[in-house]
Amino acid sequence: MTQPEASAPSLAVVSPHFCSPYPVDIAIVRKLLTYAHGKFEVTDVNGNIILKVKGDHLLDAAGYPIITLKQKMLSPHDRWQVFKGESTKSSDLIFSTKRSSVLQFHTKLDVFLARNTTEKVPDFKVKGSWTAKSCVIYAGDDSTIVAQMHKKRTVKSELLGKDNFMVTVYPGTDYAFIVALIVILDEVITGRISYCSNSIRQASGP
Repeated sequence: MTQPEASAPSLAVVSPHFCSPYPVDIAIVRKLLTYAHGKFEVTDVNGNIILKVKGDHLLDAAGYPIITLKQKMLSPHDRWQVFKGESTKSSDLIFSTKRSSVLQFHTKLDVFLARNTTEKVPDFKVKGSWTAKSCVIYAGDDSTIVAQMHKKRTVKSELLGKDNFMVTVYPGTDYAFIVALIVILDEVITGRISYCSNSIRQASGP
C-alpha cells in the first residue's frame, strides 16, 4: 500500500481549510454513556477541540455548522448523505456512503462524491474492524491509504465513560471528511446492534 507524500495533491472533500501538507494526528473522544447524537469531540494532539458533533451536524471549534449528516431511511445498505452547512438540498450534497453489501462480516463502506452519479466505482472505501478500532480509509482502488484509525484506550478514559481513539490523516487529506466518515461508521454499526437487540427481545417475548 502506498501513502501520500507531503507533496500529494489536496483531497479537499469538505473544504481545503481542513487539509494539511503534512500528516495530522487527531483524537476522537466518544462518550460511552451517551446514546444521543453529540457524543463525539475531536481534538488535536495537544487536547484542543477542533471539531464537534452535535445532532446531525459536524461543527468547527467555534460551533459553526460545517456539514449536515442525514441517514436515508429504509435503505438496505445503510445509506447516508452529507450536505454543506445546515442544508439538506440535493444541490448541496457533498458525498454519500453505503455499506458495500447488505450482508458483511467486516466493516466496509463505499463512499461516492456528489459528482459520481453512476456510483459504479466508489471514490473512497472504508475497511477494517470497528470493534478493534483499526479501520483504514482508502482513496479509489484500495492502493492509497488516506487515513488510519487505531485504538487508544486508557484506564482513566474507561473510568470517565469515554472511548478514545486516534486517527492519522495523511498529507493533503481533508480531516473533516475523515471525521464525518467515522461518525457515519459508528452510526451504522451501533444502529445495527440496536436493531438486532430489539429483534431478539421481540422474538423472545415478554
